[in-house]
Amino acid sequence: MTRLPDFRLEVYFSRWEFTARYHLAASDAQTMTMAELLALADDEDRHAWETLSLGYTETFGDPGLRRAVAATYERVEADDVLVFAGAQEALYLAMQVLLGPGDHAVVVTPCYQSAETVPMALCEVTGVALDPANDWALDLAAVAAAIRPNTRVVSVNFPGNPTGKVIPAADLARLAALCEERGIHLFSDEVYRGLELDPARTLPQAADLSPTALSLNVTSKSLGMPGLRIGWIACRDRELRSRLERAKHYTTICNSAPSEILARIAIKAREHILARNRGIIAANLPRFEAFFGAYGDLFEWRAPDGGCVTFPRYLGADGVEAFCAELVERAGVLLLPGSVYRSELTSTPDDRFRLGVGRADPGPALEAWASFLDGR
Repeated sequence: MTRLPDFRLEVYFSRWEFTARYHLAASDAQTMTMAELLALADDEDRHAWETLSLGYTETFGDPGLRRAVAATYERVEADDVLVFAGAQEALYLAMQVLLGPGDHAVVVTPCYQSAETVPMALCEVTGVALDPANDWALDLAAVAAAIRPNTRVVSVNFPGNPTGKVIPAADLARLAALCEERGIHLFSDEVYRGLELDPARTLPQAADLSPTALSLNVTSKSLGMPGLRIGWIACRDRELRSRLERAKHYTTICNSAPSEILARIAIKAREHILARNRGIIAANLPRFEAFFGAYGDLFEWRAPDGGCVTFPRYLGADGVEAFCAELVERAGVLLLPGSVYRSELTSTPDDRFRLGVGRADPGPALEAWASFLDGR
């Protein structure tokens, strides 16, 4: 295993996330207060919260939480769920368990950096790029062509970060079948599921499509509760699940007891929370449409198919890196420049930036951004 590189997104955020006046790069939906979340608890979970003992918890995760998670799938049982301290731990340990020297992985780009760099630290990796000229379409033939006899993992993320892309459900089903036929684990990052603009385009979950696939999810993104630090992997391969649990012994061992109860409440109330968050996004999108329409000479923009991030194009002569730096330094408006999503595996657009559309009331940020552009 080679040394992992700096995590570019976190390095950038460590400088600006809590100092910039306006955060327009957020990857999560609008959060809730503790009081708002506890008001959604049923009697069982309110009692569990009020009588909670702050001891160690089960490595696999709180049984009630695992049951609540399993209920969001069609073919997954509670025993098929393993709870982690966020999606990052889950992704990291899954790659450690699934990959080693002599193996090969296929990663669809652009993607969250660790989806690429963790496999690259373990084995050979081939990237397959979404096509920005074709609405970020996924070329299934290119994925199939990238597969080798020693391929162990194909990694995808839909709705996508940062593109907001949702592929056709038939394409995901074909990909799951292809992986299963060839003895490959499909690793599917589904953290934005539930925030599709058109609910009819909501994709099936990979763990329901194939007994060898892994579905990754978390309370952070669609539910807007990153402070809980609770994520999970659902997989019907019990032997693999056992290996994942043993790997967790070397990281967090177990999760935060309060966070597991709060996550249980959130997941049971997920339809209510997701409807709220979809409503916030729906209210925000016309404001972003109007903003980018007013500055059509500088930006190309499209709303996300799903999730709460999108990847607009900057057309200015100064370049997106310089533009984002000047915008945050002079106007206090934070965007994520495209270099954060630079891939070592594929050519990636160098004129894009990540924009978050899931937080409440972007008006003041858009006004500051417009004043900056008008004053240049």
